[in-house]
Amino acid sequence: MVAIRLAEAEGSVTGIGDSLYTHEYLIERPLMSALMPHEGGPPVLLIDEIDRADEPFEAFLLELLSDFQLSIPEFETLKAAEPPIVIITSNRTREVHDALRRRCLYHWVDYPSYADESKILALKAPHVGDELREQLIAFIHKLRDEDLFKRPGVAETLDWANSLTQLDVVALTPEIINDTLGALLKYQDDIIKVRGSEAARLLAEIQTAA
Repeated sequence: MVAIRLAEAEGSVTGIGDSLYTHEYLIERPLMSALMPHEGGPPVLLIDEIDRADEPFEAFLLELLSDFQLSIPEFETLKAAEPPIVIITSNRTREVHDALRRRCLYHWVDYPSYADESKILALKAPHVGDELREQLIAFIHKLRDEDLFKRPGVAETLDWANSLTQLDVVALTPEIINDTLGALLKYQDDIIKVRGSEAARLLAEIQTAA
């Protein structure tokens, strides 16, 4: 658009249409970049949360994943000399089309184990004390077994841990859990279900098992 405006100002618009469809005016976005040659091996293309994209974009990806090429109208079709490594993630807010699924190798990423989540928390929130870290991870793992609309993930674990340390909490109590559930659960129905006797029961089970 800038080139057109400059050409208009100079009175040389005639013939500019052909010169616009060149590499000079092509903006290299991630999909295009993934098809370009790279030193040191194939590039890695991450398409995160594909379920949040619209269906036309999903259909657009089919060409990329089928032939590792990208058709640009009025220009040319770019084809990868070396196919990129493509990683697509989904949170299942909607179903991904079967045609896209067929072009993928499926892998389910579950919640981390107790030991793995403890390592994540120790790495990402080293300021959390050992006792509190073990308690809150145990509580969250108990909570994930409950019938909730949305179970807390690792992000909620980190949010809760940071909230507790900001409040100078060194160990969980039913009152502290009730007051900070908003950092852990994101739906009011879930908070109502857990707050009170249910939170006390889960904490008691943790303390008994310790």
